[in-house]
Amino acid sequence: MSKGFIVILGSSVLVYLFKAAGPLLLGGRELPAWLHRLATLLPAALLAALVGVATAADGRSLSVDPRLAGVVAAAIALWRKAGFIVVVLVAAMATALARQLTG
Repeated sequence: MSKGFIVILGSSVLVYLFKAAGPLLLGGRELPAWLHRLATLLPAALLAALVGVATAADGRSLSVDPRLAGVVAAAIALWRKAGFIVVVLVAAMATALARQLTG
């Protein structure tokens, strides 16, 4: 077996054990209120962080490019309570327009 295959297999086993630990350790018990609130907010915070890094990071430095225009346009569309398809289309059009103007 190659080293890469062993790493992938080992990582898969560790991830499975980590995901199984919660239900096994908690059983049928309820989460504490503070942990439940944290678990509810965590996915949105992680998604926002991923979008921020994917938009503004260029290797080891920050960059402002047309992707930022798309994210800002999508944020405005979401703030205005637009539907998902509309948000995606607005972001794509803003990014395309910014690329057209800068490039």
